[in-house]
Amino acid sequence: MFTIEHEFDATVVTLVDEGESVLQEDVTISAFDECVTVEQLDPRTDTVQKITFSMQQLRDLGAALDLPEGAYRLTNLAD
Repeated sequence: MFTIEHEFDATVVTLVDEGESVLQEDVTISAFDECVTVEQLDPRTDTVQKITFSMQQLRDLGAALDLPEGAYRLTNLAD
């Protein structure tokens, strides 16, 4: 299950783990103009862990999900 909320400065997607197996804490993804953050509660420390991706890193991650093992550099064909 997931939710989508449009806030003043970001679009926020929350992923809720469902099912019968060991469940993980909710993951919250906030998309801003200049970056994307991913947050999840660490129940062992009771603190929220946060990762910030630049838009370039996010583009590279999206491409990496569909590529085989190796090292890559994405280039813009217009350059």
